[in-house]
Amino acid sequence: MTTPAPSTSAVQLLEVAPEYAGQRIDNFLRTQLKGAPKTLIYRILRKGEVRVNKGRIKPDYKLQAGDIIRVPPLRLAERDEPAPLAQGLLERLEAAIVHEDKALIVINKPAGLAVHGGSGLSFGVIEAFRQLRPDAKDLELVHRLDRDTSGLLMIAKKRSMLRHLHEALRGDGVDKRYQALVRGSWPTSKKQVSAPLLKNNLRSGERMVEVNPEGKEALTLFRVLRRFGEFATLVEASPVTGRTHQIRVHAKHAGHAIAGDPKYGDEEFSREIRELGGKRLFLHAYALRIGMPDGSTLSLEAPVDALWSDTLERLGAA
Repeated sequence: MTTPAPSTSAVQLLEVAPEYAGQRIDNFLRTQLKGAPKTLIYRILRKGEVRVNKGRIKPDYKLQAGDIIRVPPLRLAERDEPAPLAQGLLERLEAAIVHEDKALIVINKPAGLAVHGGSGLSFGVIEAFRQLRPDAKDLELVHRLDRDTSGLLMIAKKRSMLRHLHEALRGDGVDKRYQALVRGSWPTSKKQVSAPLLKNNLRSGERMVEVNPEGKEALTLFRVLRRFGEFATLVEASPVTGRTHQIRVHAKHAGHAIAGDPKYGDEEFSREIRELGGKRLFLHAYALRIGMPDGSTLSLEAPVDALWSDTLERLGAA
């Protein structure tokens, strides 16, 4: 399949290769028409200027192998390269890779780094890796981590791996485990939190999640790892479902908010942790077990950063 030129005054006909079957046409065009703003892509879709097999389609149309897509003449900004990111950041992300093969990259994402650009951010992890791996044309995030959460993040290099892992995430083919530092003494007997979660978008555009009977079913398993008296507990959290902000909201719902959580946390508790040097959200995706397409299992662990471990050391000595 040919990739469109960055600037063209001619109609293009693109044939959909089998690995793109099932992808929405708007997402497909965003990856193929590099340099085209999202607004332009949605405008040509809305106006019916993009045709599939000579017929009009909607932006949520799912592609089928062999589809012929007609793309109208476009004038795009020259796509030399995106603005190069700071070399220090690229080196930091290269050093954060814990696994890489022909189809998959897994990194230990630093806290404070968004997984993708948007909402005022010009770049994120995925944009950085597209510069680090320019030959990998199909780089896509497999899942997301909140900006302030650190830990294991999967990036697919091939469409086939992306599809496999999305299917695995919907079933039980991926086991994700997090560490969280929470307020108070988490009861050993409290091994799970089951509470439906509902997403709300505030006027500011900020997304908040709340426990609500009208929300989607959500289940998180918890296990105590270490106690710091009655003040705090280090727990392992395993999300069985994959809802937005699930661990953070379930911890709060259980009465044990996560340290450093600006949305769902306890400000007094977070302030005391900050005074020990803990200026971050204490949620880290530390372990991952993935069923691979060949039947093998990939098991990975990622250490916490120095700020996290130093804070816990001070907390233990307090």
